[in-house]
Amino acid sequence: MPGHFTSVVLSELLSDPDLHPEASELLKQLPLLEIQSGYWQRTGQLRAKVIASGHRARLADSLIAQSCIDHEVALITRDRDFANFVRHSDLKLLS
Repeated sequence: MPGHFTSVVLSELLSDPDLHPEASELLKQLPLLEIQSGYWQRTGQLRAKVIASGHRARLADSLIAQSCIDHEVALITRDRDFANFVRHSDLKLLS
C-alpha cells in the first residue's frame, strides 16, 4: 500500500501551523489505511508490551505502529522510538 498514511500521521502533519495551504490540500487527498476491527484493543496490548519491557511507548507511536502491523506495511521513519515496537511486534521499518 505505497503512499498510504495512518490517520494519526495525517493528523500530525496537518497540525503544523506553518504548513502551506497547498501542501495541506495535497495531504488531505492521500489515501489512508483503514482502521480494522479490534485495532484499539491491539494497540493497547502492543503499548502495554513495550511499556512492560521498560521502554517508552507514546500513544501516537503505538497507534501508528499498530496500523502498519495490521496492514502489513513497513513504516518509514527517522524516529528511533519505533525500534522498541519492532522488538515486541511484527512491525517492519524502512530506513
